[in-house]
Amino acid sequence: MPLNSMTGFARSDGSDDMVSWVWEAKSVNGRGLDIRCRLPGGMDQIDAKARARITALFSRGSINLNLQTQRKSGDVEYSVNRELLSRLIDVAAEFTDTPGVEAARIDGLFAVRGVVETREQEDEDKDVTERRFEEVLLSLEDVLQSLIVARQEEGARIGEVLKQQIDEIEGLSKAARVCAAAQPDAIRARLKEQVNAILEAGLQADPDKIIQEAAVLAVKSDIREEIDRLDAHVAAARELLAEGGVIGRRLDFLSQEFNREANTLCSKAPDNELTRIGLDLKTVIDRLREQVQNIE
Repeated sequence: MPLNSMTGFARSDGSDDMVSWVWEAKSVNGRGLDIRCRLPGGMDQIDAKARARITALFSRGSINLNLQTQRKSGDVEYSVNRELLSRLIDVAAEFTDTPGVEAARIDGLFAVRGVVETREQEDEDKDVTERRFEEVLLSLEDVLQSLIVARQEEGARIGEVLKQQIDEIEGLSKAARVCAAAQPDAIRARLKEQVNAILEAGLQADPDKIIQEAAVLAVKSDIREEIDRLDAHVAAARELLAEGGVIGRRLDFLSQEFNREANTLCSKAPDNELTRIGLDLKTVIDRLREQVQNIE
């Protein structure tokens, strides 16, 4: 399955003998699925169908859907809902002296849905209106399918970036594994040095206690377990990218695991070389996590 981004834009238009319309769909990142529909007056019955279709096609992202219509002919009457306008003016007046809040303007109030209403002077046949709704819904399907394609195209580009970053993580993991400070002989040498320092200090210590402390020091100095887990995470990330589809949350969790191992590696690093590798790992992983936030 293709890898899907949560970012995309699509546009679709249509018309009949009397009305033309334009659908625009914009999608950005979101933790879940957030749908916002903006429809002109008289098209409210489309709202529920649009939301149901979006829910069926998408699982994550903040999706804004906008429909604009325009009459080709015929006289249009405009009326102002004065009761609604009056209520809005009263509410706006309550915030006149609020710091950081600009005074409401009449053009802004007129832009509020329901303040200015339109009405055709000539009544339209109900069958004509129903056919128009059907055609508008067909255009809705076009714009949503185009949005899917746009998110897939962006997902493919992000997928290539993620593959490169995972390759970088694998390369740094290999570098850490062969680093001189990570080798068993080097670990044993450091451990022997630490134990000798205790003994040379003339401290009276229980031999069993020294053995226990030595074992703890050995575990703290050995980064092979962290590197093994990094390699396992690399393999898991590649499997997810090959699987595609809705994998954003799983990739996000995996990137957190990458970061955990990099932090532990840095804390255990006994020399500058291994510390540098650990810091480079954290840098790449941070970039990975930023890209993963775009994946559905």
